[in-house]
Amino acid sequence: MSTAEIRRRFIAHFEDDRTQGAHTAVPSASLLLDDPTLLFVNAGMVPFKPYFLGQETPPYPRATSVQKCIRTPDIEDVGKTTRHGTFFEMCGNFSFGDYFKEGAISLAWELVTKPVADGGWGLDEGRLYPSVYVDDREALELWKKVTGLPEDRILRLGKKENYWSMGVPGPGGPCSELLYDRGPAYGPEFEVSQLGPDMPTALEDRLLEIWNLVFMQDELSAVRAKDDFDISGSLPHKNIDTGMGLERVAFLLQGVENMYEIDVMFPVIEKAQEVTGRRYGADRGDDVRFRVVADHVRSSMMLIGDGVTPGNEGRGYVLRRLLRRAIRSMRLLGYEDPCLPELLPISRDKMGETYTELVSDWDRIARVAYAEEEVFRKTLTAGTQIFDLAVGAARDAGEKTLTGERAFTLHDTYGFPIDLTLEMASEAGLSVDETGFRALMAEQRTRAKADARAKKGHHADTSAYRAVLDEHGPTEWLAYETLETESRALALLSGGQPVTSLGVDEVGEVVLDRTPFYAESGGQAADAGFIEYDGGRLEVLDVQRPVRGLVVHQVRALDGEFAPRHTLHARVDPEWRTGARQAHSGTHVVHAALREVLGPSALQSGSYNRPGYLRLDFGWTSALSPAQVRDIEQVSNQALRADLPVAWDYMTLTEARERGAIALFGETYDNTKVRVVEIGGPWSRELCGGTHVDHSSQIGTVVVTGESSVGSGNRRIEAFTGVEGFAYLARERDVVAELTGLLKTQPDDLVARVGDMVDKLRAAEKELEKVRVAGLLAQAGTLAAGAQDVGGVAVVATRAPGASGGDVRTLALDVRGRLPQGRPGVAVVIGDADGKVSVVAAVNDAARERGVSANDLVCAVGPLVGGKGGGKADVAQGGGTDASRIDEALALVATEVARTA
Repeated sequence: MSTAEIRRRFIAHFEDDRTQGAHTAVPSASLLLDDPTLLFVNAGMVPFKPYFLGQETPPYPRATSVQKCIRTPDIEDVGKTTRHGTFFEMCGNFSFGDYFKEGAISLAWELVTKPVADGGWGLDEGRLYPSVYVDDREALELWKKVTGLPEDRILRLGKKENYWSMGVPGPGGPCSELLYDRGPAYGPEFEVSQLGPDMPTALEDRLLEIWNLVFMQDELSAVRAKDDFDISGSLPHKNIDTGMGLERVAFLLQGVENMYEIDVMFPVIEKAQEVTGRRYGADRGDDVRFRVVADHVRSSMMLIGDGVTPGNEGRGYVLRRLLRRAIRSMRLLGYEDPCLPELLPISRDKMGETYTELVSDWDRIARVAYAEEEVFRKTLTAGTQIFDLAVGAARDAGEKTLTGERAFTLHDTYGFPIDLTLEMASEAGLSVDETGFRALMAEQRTRAKADARAKKGHHADTSAYRAVLDEHGPTEWLAYETLETESRALALLSGGQPVTSLGVDEVGEVVLDRTPFYAESGGQAADAGFIEYDGGRLEVLDVQRPVRGLVVHQVRALDGEFAPRHTLHARVDPEWRTGARQAHSGTHVVHAALREVLGPSALQSGSYNRPGYLRLDFGWTSALSPAQVRDIEQVSNQALRADLPVAWDYMTLTEARERGAIALFGETYDNTKVRVVEIGGPWSRELCGGTHVDHSSQIGTVVVTGESSVGSGNRRIEAFTGVEGFAYLARERDVVAELTGLLKTQPDDLVARVGDMVDKLRAAEKELEKVRVAGLLAQAGTLAAGAQDVGGVAVVATRAPGASGGDVRTLALDVRGRLPQGRPGVAVVIGDADGKVSVVAAVNDAARERGVSANDLVCAVGPLVGGKGGGKADVAQGGGTDASRIDEALALVATEVARTA
């Protein structure tokens, strides 16, 4: 049974359910959600978290989905087991206070055991083993009732295996799993009655978990660890959250050994076999590499499809690592040509059957991936040179092991994979201190985890806001309708805790029953304005939504003491809102112009706009030419001159996609209702919750001020709009007017006139440089004539004030050449310019025969000037930053020569 058919049957089973009621089929959310605790969506329930946490009221009592997921903690184990993959699809069914344990158990058992002819999966009941939480007697009895299985077919597992929580105070509950016995070839024989609360490691491949049913019934007041928490009571509404691994069921139903061999992944392995000449199944090490390629190529494609671009931190770093591991694995399989153009289209053809956006957005996806491969190929070339130097240094020192620190530097600084370091070291007859390398990697991971925990802990503390939401309900948000409201304060907080009042100049947070203020979201800055009350005003500094449905205003008391009992008048600064509307609509216009000039694959990946200013990030692998930037600006302003109508409407996400609306990467959208903003109809049609002008002409102007890189595969355009745009142009006009006045020329001739002046200035600088160098070299004869005799060696040690590195080298070599022929001679010159010290030592053949080395001299005097250096025995150079000790360093030269000569 194909993976697509397994997916289809799963959704149909719940959509057509007649016992618990039809489930609403919810499309997969993006892999990127606005959740600071997660880099990626890592479970099917993540898009439903607001419903489980009580932050939002679910729009349906039951739902089902097949959610795209990424998990990255076990990247190193990918390919080594049948259970680890980075990208996977999680099938789930969810009940929000509707059916509970018996319903979830019945639905799961029916689907997996129902004959294929009747729309099920037809798994052998004799191989299915349910598990329950050891203290959940209710679930045990229900499994027996629903399935007819005896108690000795049901495992009873402990908290680590069969109790679920989010890791923070909130909802939790016992789990039940459905396990499939793959037979004695995958693990030892067992008796359920003899198994303890922990699943034996030896049985993890044999008893394969395919479905996890979470019975969300408990309120957790403290979660110290996965198996250490307090249960404070029962949830008022019990929920169901299930997760079934699509790839696991697929490899069972397709009769293959693991997830890498299913129909949507194995074609990549087949192509890799074709281009490398290696055979899957012939060598265990090669098999792991083939699996890494299949997994990472698919995972990378899905991440790029959802808007991730390679980078050095966060999501971008994960993508970069996946791509480079795939490229590296192909190299280790013997393929050194660009491999992604061979492999990525294969994955697109299989996954594109379900995720059609992979096909429609292919040009952008391919451009990002192929550019990263090209960068990495250059990295491999540079890394190989660094590696060769490291090998040479080890051999010169008589060592047979490359240090862990050196291997870590290659990996962390140069992006050189450890597997490649191990392979090349072996070819060079060296071993690698893997223990030291792993220790340094572990330190790095520990730091990263500590950062993640700190971030998660900060995000988790929303209890004060949830309490306000629970007591008063959601804020009536009127930002689209008005700039002023009469309001009532529902809560006043400071430092996340309720307070009774704010004194003058004190800052706190106030929650209103209704507000006209726009809360920061979608790249648009929050509104500015005031909240007035009898006796004073509050200045609104920021507006946020810490939990969905609640608008919180950060305020400063300007006049008298403020207490929530006051009657309030909330008023948005109209000038601020006008500027914000211009900038946000301007962002849409620039995005549409960008796509018109560069093509439809130039899609926005992030934005920020405040009154009069916008910046827009977009996926693109090369810098834009000045002509392209001018074209974008021109198309934008033509749209303003055309006075295009701006309109918005609400519809379902499916309807919006059918109309061609652009959903921006990383944004979270309601599946039942989204807001679509149009400028000029289909010319610009995007999902957006921001505030906008009514006609494009109201934007005033769009003045592009810059285009730059913000990471590999990502560019940024910045622009001014409205009066700020005109002010920018006015400043430019004033600069031109001042320059034309100074140069006594016309504006049209200004560039040519300045260019001519620059050419003359450069020519003059070259002449001055010649004069300066000539003057410097004129000293060489005098310096050589005044050489000091040190043990029969003519020594010149002098300072060259204002001389840079090149000048110092020239002078030292000239002095050495002027010393008496046939007599040992040494010239050391130290210059200082612009806060930098340059040291050059030059030694003739006769002095080297006496044992004097230029390299040794530089190494001796370098530390005195706060630096170091080195080179060959005849000429060496170095640098430093401490000019105060130059005289001391020069005095050391004679001492060193006397000691060695």
